[in-house]
Parts: sequence; structure tokens; C-alpha cells
Amino acid sequence: MDPASVLPAVVTAAAAYFIGGIPFGIVVARLVGGRDPRSIGSGRTGGANTLRAIGPRWALVSGLLDAAKGSVAVLIPRLLGFGPVFETLGALVAIVGHSRSPYIGFGGGRGVSVGWGTLVIISPLAAVAILPVFAGVILATRISSLGSLVGSAVGGLVVIALVSSQGLPAVYDVYAVGSVALIWLFHRDNIARLLAGTERRIDRRS
Repeated sequence: MDPASVLPAVVTAAAAYFIGGIPFGIVVARLVGGRDPRSIGSGRTGGANTLRAIGPRWALVSGLLDAAKGSVAVLIPRLLGFGPVFETLGALVAIVGHSRSPYIGFGGGRGVSVGWGTLVIISPLAAVAILPVFAGVILATRISSLGSLVGSAVGGLVVIALVSSQGLPAVYDVYAVGSVALIWLFHRDNIARLLAGTERRIDRRS
């Protein structure tokens, strides 16, 4: 690595990890007197568990805060003028921080909300494009993980297409592949249950 890149890399990675690691699902649940999301379902802090623990209104608040973490992790290197390589680094590390949070024993969520937040900054068009896919799959199947897997894959493909067609920085291809790979990695137990036909479904009342 170029010595001049060491400090930007350290600043970007550290900020992204510790911001990405803030467990807003737990924070919001405590503030509203709800159940800890880790006490039910998969035991993680992501959107589906938060929905089950504190209901749709507060789960939406938590999800938006998680998305904001991803956006901030990309905006920091952008505003500091570090460039797209470091924006990509910040985005990927934020997803890892969310899923392996240093504040709760390296547990966390699956990285979907924070990943979408990174996409809002890197490619707003792709971020908007995947929303109907994500929502449509969940509404059709009531399986949150399936919506997340399909939505993230579509988002990655849209980013790759935009890099090719609109001249976005080529390093965003790395972001597209890396972010989808991380989200799918953190869904590996969900994928196993999907293949076995035993994945949890969201209660229609939620």
C-alpha cells in the first residue's frame, strides 16, 4: 500500500467499523421499553427480529438509523476527499461492523439496512430500484431473508450495470460484489433453512 494511503485507510476503516457497529435495534428497543431483539427469533439485531420485538413503527425507526450508519460510513471518506476506493472500504467495513458489532460481543444483524444505506450514497438509482424488489418478495412470501437476498443481489447487478453504462468508478464493481457477498455470508443460516424449507415467516399481523 502507498504510505500516503495508510492514514486515509485507517480513518475510513475505524470510523466505518465503530459507526457500523452501533446496535440501533437494541438501542431503540431499550428506549421504547420493548423486548431485546436478541431474545427472540434468530437472536440477531436486524430488521425481522426488531419487527417481532417492538413492532413495525419502531422497527422502521431502527432500520432507518441502521441505514444512516452505512451512509455516514461512505460520506466520511467522500467529504474528506479520499476517493472511491476508500468509499468502498468504508461501505464494506460498515456492513462487517453491523454484523460483528464490538459493542455486543461481535453479534449483530445481517447487514441489509446498513448495506442499503451505503448504496444510497454510492448509487441512489440502484438504492431506489431495489426497494420494490425487496418489498415485493417479502409481501409475496412473508420471508424477510428471501427479500434481503434477492434485493441485495439485484442491487449488486444494478451497480455493475451502472458502472458499465454510466462510467461510475470501476472500484464500485468491487463494492457491488463485496457487499452482496457479505450480506449473503451473514445470511448463511437463513440460506440453509430456505433450502430445507424451514425458514421463519413474518407474522401477517406485523
